[in-house]
Amino acid sequence: MKKIEAIVKPFKLDEVREALAVVGVTGLTVSEVKGFGRQKGHTELYRGAEYVVDFLPKIKIEVVVTDTMLEPAIEAIIKSARTGKIGDGKVFVFDVSQVVRIRTGEMDEAAI
Repeated sequence: MKKIEAIVKPFKLDEVREALAVVGVTGLTVSEVKGFGRQKGHTELYRGAEYVVDFLPKIKIEVVVTDTMLEPAIEAIIKSARTGKIGDGKVFVFDVSQVVRIRTGEMDEAAI
């Protein structure tokens, strides 16, 4: 089993969620996060004063999938989140050694 963490632009969340549903991902966790990469933030004007926005709003999507679902899920995220501009985000993949569904006690792939 693998855990996929994807950092994407906020307005791409619905597209990514729908793309994951199409490939069979049944559940996910979403967090509002802030960060920067090569973008390094930007400057904004507020009431005549210029200030630097270091951390940009992003969305972190977390899903746990079986090994066979890994590549289709990654492809779905990449295709649906890509704008072609800087700041599109990143996808991270981690090994998951055990999953337990709290309500039923089901374990591993049965718990996904």
